[in-house]
Amino acid sequence: MGSHKDAENPKATLPTPVTQAGRDALDAILHRPGETVIALDFDGTLAPIVPDPEQARAHPDAVAALATLAPKVASVAVVTGRPAGVAVRHGGFAGVPGLDHLVVLGHYGAERWDAVTGTVSAPAPHPGVAAVRAELPGLLDSVGAWQGTWIEEKGRAVAVHTRRATDPQAAFDALRAPLTDLAARHGLIVEPGRMVLELRPPGMDKGVALREYLAETAAASVLYAGDDLGDLPAFAAVEKLRTEGTPGLLVCSGSTEVTELSERADLVVDGPQGVVALLAAIAAHV
Repeated sequence: MGSHKDAENPKATLPTPVTQAGRDALDAILHRPGETVIALDFDGTLAPIVPDPEQARAHPDAVAALATLAPKVASVAVVTGRPAGVAVRHGGFAGVPGLDHLVVLGHYGAERWDAVTGTVSAPAPHPGVAAVRAELPGLLDSVGAWQGTWIEEKGRAVAVHTRRATDPQAAFDALRAPLTDLAARHGLIVEPGRMVLELRPPGMDKGVALREYLAETAAASVLYAGDDLGDLPAFAAVEKLRTEGTPGLLVCSGSTEVTELSERADLVVDGPQGVVALLAAIAAHV
């Protein structure tokens, strides 16, 4: 299959996936959009990575692209490790015409925000998170209190960021083992990411959240876009679904920091800007 092009709208040019599975999935999406779920990570995929996650915001064109595409597909789901409400605020998703049925699966699916109701539903938090939160400052001091390392409160999880440390990679490497031990003592796991180590309950990952949502919507095809190690379970879920006959397109929001995703992706785009352009191009073709 060659590149899909719109001669009157060069911006709507669709790239060609590098794999046959990806090309088949793109064809399925284009021919049966009403049976497709578009699933997207937030940070690094819809929003550029920034030193302070509290300052992260969706790409300026993201909401418009989603609002154009969403009415043409079965559903759009944002699948994120952030609290659902935070992703909604930082994404600017609430009250947007066209995004009436957007779903945000926050905390790896432990929380859910539905645009149709504007409310978040969630179970009680894991007690280990509070215990870890209390011990973290002392642990960071004991391993040298790396200048610039800081703790992000995520409600149902807690994360230690090293991107602003004097030596981000050295701080990340030094903290990984002690944080893993701390998490294990309280029944949690450590999820490594792009200069961040997140301590969270087990059984919460984007693969589980995605599979459950696709089953709920009875999707006949899926596009999943992500950028970080936390997206690997979602990639694996799509790969498994493909063996079961459900076409799936894997998109990597390009990053030189994480090669594991780009090596498994059907399509690598240029960060959030590339993701937004891809969504707009799909909307122009369906």
